[in-house]
Amino acid sequence: MSTQTDPSHDAPQTLSNATQVSEHAPEARQQIQVDDSKAAACYANFCRVTGTPEEVILDFGLNPQPFGAPTTPIAINERIVCNYYTAKRFLGALNLTIQRHEQAFGVLETDVQKRVQQPTRR
Repeated sequence: MSTQTDPSHDAPQTLSNATQVSEHAPEARQQIQVDDSKAAACYANFCRVTGTPEEVILDFGLNPQPFGAPTTPIAINERIVCNYYTAKRFLGALNLTIQRHEQAFGVLETDVQKRVQQPTRR
């Protein structure tokens, strides 16, 4: 069991309404206990985002051909369905996490072709 108290540290971000605190009331932070003992971990290098008027659907899978267009269907292994309020809190937590990572390690280039180093000719 883990406890999340301060989202400004490098600990995992909690997306509960209870962690949403106005900047005018920092003393109102609440401790939230999270039991992650039954959580399953999976790896994904592909994400598809779709939605309905009421829900956001996040599909995660493994793309065996990360360079170029895949020639076989990408198998979706995990699906998360949430409402737009939770999705917006998730987006905020992801943005904060990426900002911290880039401040520590540099900007992340999402275009794979730009990350690949071309061999130098002599």
